[in-house]
Amino acid sequence: MDGYEIIRRCRLLARSTEEPGHITRTYLSPPMREVVRLVRGWMEDVGMETRVDAVGNLRGVYGEGPRLMIGSHLDTAPCGGPFDGVLGVMIAIALVERRPLCGVEVAAFSEGEGVRFGVPFIGSRALVGSPVMDDAVLTAIREFGLDPAEIPAAAIGGEVAGYLEFHSEQGPVLDSLGLPLGVVEAIAGQSRWQLRFAGQANHAGTTPMNLRRDALAGAAEWIGLVEHVARTTSGLVATVGTIEARPGADNVIPGMVRAGLDVRHALDEVRERALNVLLDGAERIAAPRGLTVEGEPRLEQHTVPLDFEPVEKAVQSAGYAVHRMISGAGHDAMILARKVPASMLFVRSPGGIGHHPEESVLAEDVDAALAAGDRFLQIWRPR
Repeated sequence: MDGYEIIRRCRLLARSTEEPGHITRTYLSPPMREVVRLVRGWMEDVGMETRVDAVGNLRGVYGEGPRLMIGSHLDTAPCGGPFDGVLGVMIAIALVERRPLCGVEVAAFSEGEGVRFGVPFIGSRALVGSPVMDDAVLTAIREFGLDPAEIPAAAIGGEVAGYLEFHSEQGPVLDSLGLPLGVVEAIAGQSRWQLRFAGQANHAGTTPMNLRRDALAGAAEWIGLVEHVARTTSGLVATVGTIEARPGADNVIPGMVRAGLDVRHALDEVRERALNVLLDGAERIAAPRGLTVEGEPRLEQHTVPLDFEPVEKAVQSAGYAVHRMISGAGHDAMILARKVPASMLFVRSPGGIGHHPEESVLAEDVDAALAAGDRFLQIWRPR
């Protein structure tokens, strides 16, 4: 299997979607059944023994003894692209097809985006013994035909001695440098919060401006602060990616707004300091407007250093330039790093596009990743 065939298979899987005309495939949704069927067949075609574990991860084992796990996720962001996550699974299968000398387990994780239940990495969390046990998640597992009582058996033990993940960069760095591959040395820490601004809904035509308690106006001012802090703090990215105004009518002053905040930086202390500035800023903005504000943490993830030296050696041995980089996006690698040495290699995203239907990869870059993966498997040894 070469880069062209890998791209073809990624695009084929993109047809399995919850929204015709878009690529949307969430955790254990009906389209995931067809994806699992196809990917399982491809795994078995190259000699892997396969199973679907109790959280819906598709896992294929090749060879004997301590093994390297290679994986990524099969779900997508809403209206996402064909390569996010899936590319890494296809590369893993292609590497097994080349008959590595070491044992390999390919993990096609059932969930990496956190779209359906607001919690990412449900699949990989179960592997490290930290499963998500929310009632809604357990219900989805049962409805998919799986047994939550078997979740503990999904956890890895001494049989898995390392982890490697291939992923499209989903950003512009490699494209701007003209490089096919990037060695990921760490995954940036991130904080996700939901803020609730509460004011007073009232008639838009009869309520004077000086007597309003407009929750959306306060939230809008705060969103401007988020943008300002991110632009003036080196290396920080901060996003308000969701906003909901109630009651939601053109002629009614919004009395309540929920807004989702995402803050990321390679240094935990910088991220935490910026987050505190933004939370304090929300209070400072709300008070003069007669609003109250409440914040609820959704995710706190520290920066995760990765085992980048073996990847660096593999890229060099394959004849490609080495560029180290920090991943601003979260990946399953940062979950597996809790248990085993975890490594990651980025593949260039032309145009720097990710989480979008127009995301793409070049066949020659995928071939470069395969060449580096071959070298990695040749030099990898269990620790």
